Amino acid sequence: MSHGVRIYLGLIVLIALSVLFLLGIIHSAAGAPRSGPRAVAEGHRLAEAWCESCHAVEPHMTGFFDEAPSFQSIADRSGTTALSLKVFWRTSHQTMPNLVISPQQADALSAYILSLRAQ
Repeated sequence: MSHGVRIYLGLIVLIALSVLFLLGIIHSAAGAPRSGPRAVAEGHRLAEAWCESCHAVEPHMTGFFDEAPSFQSIADRSGTTALSLKVFWRTSHQTMPNLVISPQQADALSAYILSLRAQ
């Protein structure tokens, strides 16, 4: 194999790896669950705006609302995980309004609910 062909193949490999790297960054930025203090704060804001009329969204307000579980009780359930909440946000429920929630909003709401979990 000549020196020119090796350089050409090396460039092709380098370009392909660069494209894969960039696609990985784009995919992780778009699909990665948001977490951390900003996500929790955003989830709290969304919960107050969308959920507070039926759910107790603040910690330690269990029993304040009769019809819908408090966010604290949801957080404390053993089966509550980021994945279970993500599935919940994408499923219709008879007793809830049919909200259209973006993946980022779902991640933020999930981060807030999970932040309430008793340590």
